[in-house]
Amino acid sequence: MKLKNRFFKAILSFLVVTTFSTFSFAGTKENAEQLNNNIQSQAAVIIEETTGKVVYDKNAYEKNYPASTTKIMTAILAIEQCNLDEMATASEYAITSIPSGYTDANIQVGESLSVKDLLYALMLKSANEAAIILAEHISGNVDEFSNLMNKKAEEIGCKNTHFVNPNGIHDENHYSTAYDMALIAQYCMKNGTFRKIAATTSYTLPATNRYETNDRTFLNTNELIIKNTNSREDNYYYPYATGIKTGFTTPAKNCLIASAEKNDMKFITVVLGAELTNEGLSQRYLNTISMFEFAFDNFSFQKIKEKGNFIDTIEIENGTNDTKKLEIGIDKEIIALTSLDVDIASLEGEIDLDDDLKAPIKEGDKVGTITYEIEGLTYTADLVANSSVKKKTSTGIIVLTIVIMMLLIIGFVYLNKTSMKNRRKRNYNLNF
Repeated sequence: MKLKNRFFKAILSFLVVTTFSTFSFAGTKENAEQLNNNIQSQAAVIIEETTGKVVYDKNAYEKNYPASTTKIMTAILAIEQCNLDEMATASEYAITSIPSGYTDANIQVGESLSVKDLLYALMLKSANEAAIILAEHISGNVDEFSNLMNKKAEEIGCKNTHFVNPNGIHDENHYSTAYDMALIAQYCMKNGTFRKIAATTSYTLPATNRYETNDRTFLNTNELIIKNTNSREDNYYYPYATGIKTGFTTPAKNCLIASAEKNDMKFITVVLGAELTNEGLSQRYLNTISMFEFAFDNFSFQKIKEKGNFIDTIEIENGTNDTKKLEIGIDKEIIALTSLDVDIASLEGEIDLDDDLKAPIKEGDKVGTITYEIEGLTYTADLVANSSVKKKTSTGIIVLTIVIMMLLIIGFVYLNKTSMKNRRKRNYNLNF
């Protein structure tokens, strides 16, 4: 066993290192092309968890069968619709409707379990009967719950998803896309309870009214979060992984929705339609690890602007002479997820000033917006006055008019006196 594990790890390390050794000095575009050549799954996508930015995709918008990755939708609906301590009872249909060969948690007809226990059985063991029990508990039957699933998918933003059951048991009318499943996963990971369950490595169901022992202990089927144990011959452990859910049916092949966090970045990956390599290794794990390494190595959050940064100076026409030159700043910092190819210093934002800006303007007042378009995402912040602009008043104009009139009068008097002196002087000269 130990020798086989070492051999497996050597092959796994070789494949991952080989994939990324060519990435070290290439640009992001070249790295994406290299990654694409190594992704053998039918469909795949990587999105950044907080922004939803797609950083890589392969056939991500094509319809595929999601298999048991469907259960993340069932889980989030149960979390949102129920209290975790609520009890749900397994109907005969929930137990007997599961086809032979599909995973179950050995739940008995008439057995009552908490919603919490059912969620762990659903997400870790991938128990198909747990999904039916939750669906019936929430909506009364599978059809009504499927309608709830489809409504939620539409609210999340899915465009090519249609569910007909809560567990992903194969049906030609039960389909989604890698991108849609990533959107659902992104939504789910915003929920703390879901995140906790998705990252749990093992769970034991308690003894119940129909099952007197507590020997139903499940390891998470997601091997990215499981360190090598004696009970598992192969190990695809990825130290930055935080979830989420596996899936498999013969038509769907191997599927995996995964999440990972590293260097203050969180990524979600989806792989659909994966098979085994010629060496018998799982493509869904190899592809997922390669995708995470690509994302972490080629993208980062970069600060585009600091809060308060000077943007421009404009002149306010009706401002006083000493205040009419208005300095404009930005009201918040702009941080963008960008590929390492992006030259931040060269980015220029589009400034949109408010129409007909006039004094008075107070320091901190909003005067417009600035927008940056960076690799398909839009980042916008308000522009604010970094100083105040005082309005020219009518009193000031009157004072100025009076001053000018007085100067004119003084000048007129002065000229008149000068003229009179000159006439007297001429008269004096004539008398002689």
